[in-house]
Amino acid sequence: MTQSRIDNKEPKPKRRTLLKISLFTLLAVFLLVGGTLLYMGSQVASVTSSAQQDLERGERSEFRETAVNPSSDPVSALFLGLDTRDGDLSGLTDAMVLVTFNPDEGSIKMLNIPRDSRVEIVGRYGLDKINHAHAFGGVDMTLDTVENLLDIPVDYFVSLNFDAFMEIIDELNGITVDSPMTFTETDNATYGTLTIHEGEQVLMGEEALAYVRMRKSDPAGDLGRGERQKEVIESLIREVASFSSITNFNSLMNTIGRNLEMNIDFNEIISMHSYASDLDNIESLNFEGTDLMLDGIYYYEIDEQSLEHTKQRLQKHLGIIDEVDPIFTTSPTEPGAEGEVESYESEDHGIEVEQVPAIEGQP
Repeated sequence: MTQSRIDNKEPKPKRRTLLKISLFTLLAVFLLVGGTLLYMGSQVASVTSSAQQDLERGERSEFRETAVNPSSDPVSALFLGLDTRDGDLSGLTDAMVLVTFNPDEGSIKMLNIPRDSRVEIVGRYGLDKINHAHAFGGVDMTLDTVENLLDIPVDYFVSLNFDAFMEIIDELNGITVDSPMTFTETDNATYGTLTIHEGEQVLMGEEALAYVRMRKSDPAGDLGRGERQKEVIESLIREVASFSSITNFNSLMNTIGRNLEMNIDFNEIISMHSYASDLDNIESLNFEGTDLMLDGIYYYEIDEQSLEHTKQRLQKHLGIIDEVDPIFTTSPTEPGAEGEVESYESEDHGIEVEQVPAIEGQP
């Protein structure tokens, strides 16, 4: 079995963005913890309790008249990936994934919200990148902004940084993948330069992060990266489901506890365990949009029809509306289905993680 090789570990100050794979990882753990780790319930309950963060809005969304019960009501959760380390859960969000759960259908829908989406930030003036909401106003402003964008309640949130992704995989003694090609990926702020060889192999945390982040060397581009992300998710689920793979459960719980915040408690997580069998049948939603440059800053401009289509599908899944408008019964074409999409490197132009200056006069 071919192993990956670390060529260079020299750190440099610039970080690249964290991809949404860490959120998928957390989603897998989030759903499986209720069953496969139930016998360790006291430790899990302790971690979920220490990770609790109260919201300014209280226990329920302002879009809800009454509190929801995830075992019987359709609910939504926003998973936030933060490009931070050492327990830091502030600053910009590098990944945002909204997940809706419908217990009557036993179904899950997942929407990736591009971090550079140009939207109205609730509580701020004008339009800005959606990932700035967390830096300006934390989780509260982020939830308000997503609710305003999609016109749905966001009942729960879970935020984590990429330490959690790597350390969880390390505690599981790695995950097995079958790489379709040999490639080299570089991120000097995280793992240096790694070479992943073609074929079946076991990847540890840093290698797994490199495996799911690579896009430019894949002939299939984002589609190929999506397949690798799915492969890692499935491998992770198999490893988590195997008690023998967890060599140090307490260490795993400490990792999650240091790098995670949420507003869902242990009993609510347990009540959602029934969705674990549906992880292979998650319906993925995406926004269509266009690349936009304003004053030298890159944004992703969400197509209005795609936004309305996505709103209605999520509203129906949450039981807010009975039917989707017939004009939206056919899903929009997936981005990148025809031709090749030009890639832009996202820049935050002076937005600091710990202290974010106001953006005056931004369009």
